[in-house]
Amino acid sequence: MKKKSKKTRKKDSRKMGKLTLHFMPHREIAKLSSIERIKKLLKIILDNKLIVLQGRLNPEEETRLIEDTMIMIGNIKGFKGIELAVISPESNEKRFFEKIKLNITNALLGYKEALTIIGPATIVKEMKKDPKKLEIMMK
Repeated sequence: MKKKSKKTRKKDSRKMGKLTLHFMPHREIAKLSSIERIKKLLKIILDNKLIVLQGRLNPEEETRLIEDTMIMIGNIKGFKGIELAVISPESNEKRFFEKIKLNITNALLGYKEALTIIGPATIVKEMKKDPKKLEIMMK
């Protein structure tokens, strides 16, 4: 049987409409700089994969990721942007001291209690989040 090249396999998977989830544990990006984190995520997104990230980026990194994707929309053929959603424990349900503990933990260790979903807009039509669930509508 003839082996397909990597480029041919990518085209085939897009034709068949396969969805690839890329689970990324927080430790995989923990020691990277902000710029390296953004580059790593964008590389995966450009491969048409949906990223499930343990934890979350800090607010500045989320902003930078969105800004970078907006710049890429006009410069990369077929790229239509990203959809991003963060699921985290509701701080409204926590008591005062639990909130303080969570804020200190986030400051020291990063936002590990959350779950971040990032996907290319060519695959993900919409993400709807309410307090109890996250709905991802695919194209």
